[in-house]
Amino acid sequence: MSPALLRPAGDPDVAAIASIWHDAWHDAHDGHVPAGLVDDRPLHYFTDRTPDLIARSMVAEDASGVVGFVTVSDDELDLLFVTVRARGSGVAAALLTDGERQISARFDTAWLEVVTGNARARAFYARQGWRDTGPADRLIETSSGPAVVPQHRYEKWLRP
Repeated sequence: MSPALLRPAGDPDVAAIASIWHDAWHDAHDGHVPAGLVDDRPLHYFTDRTPDLIARSMVAEDASGVVGFVTVSDDELDLLFVTVRARGSGVAAALLTDGERQISARFDTAWLEVVTGNARARAFYARQGWRDTGPADRLIETSSGPAVVPQHRYEKWLRP
């Protein structure tokens, strides 16, 4: 994989971000969240929501195109997803560092939530210095009724 460059997301990135988000979300969540929530997350769910993320997202792009993105909301690292091909390449770490940089401009501490069963992501954040502060289950409405999504909250102090 060629080195990825980070840049602000733009409107032309909507389809790529939605596709990455869809694929990586399902890879990380299927089997770890209620089936009703999985059923409610077809590609159009992500495509419909991606335009609202563009202004607060950075993408990682290599010669093949966009391979990952990070989205920040105030002090929350809201979304961080990369393609399967980009895993282990340093792209996720670079996106995470950029998200931390954005948050540290206004806040001392950043936080995020990870689905409890997503061991790969939980190990990644721990390696990057994030601290698991415990369960943060969420009640989410699905087309088949309310569902509890087991999550853990992670925090990181960003000041030297």
